[in-house]
Amino acid sequence: MSFTRRLSLATVAATTLALTLPVAADEYPSRPITNVVVWSAGGGTDTVNRLIMAEMEKTLPNNARVNTVNRTGGVGGSAGMSYVFSQPADGYTLAGISESVVTAGVQGGWDQRIDVWYPFIVGGSPDLVSVTANSEYKTLQDLVDAAKANPGSIQAGASAAGSIHHLNLLALQDGTGAEFNFIPYDGSAPAQNAAVAGEVQVVVTSLAEQQQLLQAGRLRPLAMLTEDSFKLGDTEIPSAFNDYPDLTQYLPISQAIGIAVRNDAPDNVKEVLSAAFEEAMQSDAVKDFAAKNYYSLSGKNGPEAAEVFAKLESLFAWTLWDLDAASVNPETLGIPKPE
Repeated sequence: MSFTRRLSLATVAATTLALTLPVAADEYPSRPITNVVVWSAGGGTDTVNRLIMAEMEKTLPNNARVNTVNRTGGVGGSAGMSYVFSQPADGYTLAGISESVVTAGVQGGWDQRIDVWYPFIVGGSPDLVSVTANSEYKTLQDLVDAAKANPGSIQAGASAAGSIHHLNLLALQDGTGAEFNFIPYDGSAPAQNAAVAGEVQVVVTSLAEQQQLLQAGRLRPLAMLTEDSFKLGDTEIPSAFNDYPDLTQYLPISQAIGIAVRNDAPDNVKEVLSAAFEEAMQSDAVKDFAAKNYYSLSGKNGPEAAEVFAKLESLFAWTLWDLDAASVNPETLGIPKPE
């Protein structure tokens, strides 16, 4: 056999071998990724995670696949977080999280701070203040003035003490000087039903949760607890910040639904995930979902997202402790008090 023929065969063999060998280990991702959602299937966090993972798959290198599974249990998503944290910090096991995971530590289910994660925030539905449909309060200022004139006389419903909706109510009080009589409910739906029935005069929950009652005229929206107003159908819901600029010291306290990788994962893993996440956030699928479900998109990841979660951790943890609803003192976990 001629030298040219042997060289040609060797080249073909080398090329074939290169195509059949697995991707080099340092080329992330070189195998499927598992995303472990810490809440149950079918919920808001699960739905958002499956959507963002499907979009990220389209741009991840090496046609990598992502398998999304659910691991519930514990408190504050602690079972799922503990499992993911026990896996190697190689980027092949992610955590599907929401803002509520910041309570796991003070509830005794988690002995780590939230800074062990490198998070990616898709977004969430913003909270707003609404009143019963036949309420005498036409504006947020009407409501605040009445609450100041007779502190504690106006009943305000929200989900359980320490929930994001309760914290938004507390922030509203701190930023306006109003004082409401907080009535806790097992969830947002019971709180809203209580407002519709007139058991409470005010309710603080999310736009996604209230929107059907608002559009049916069974609740009257007064203000968004965000910097921006929101148009729901023909109704323009103003920002509470318009009349109460001091609210910027306390708000917004927003949902933070997304994913996270261990913070000690290699830099190239974070870079790859960040690039895929940023592209996914620009996809039509994500934007359409947000529009249809009244979600405000964030897109923050890495240090920016970590700052959001650190603020939520401080606020949630110390609020729960002050309300005697926490089993672990935040100070023992090194969680600073809110500024």
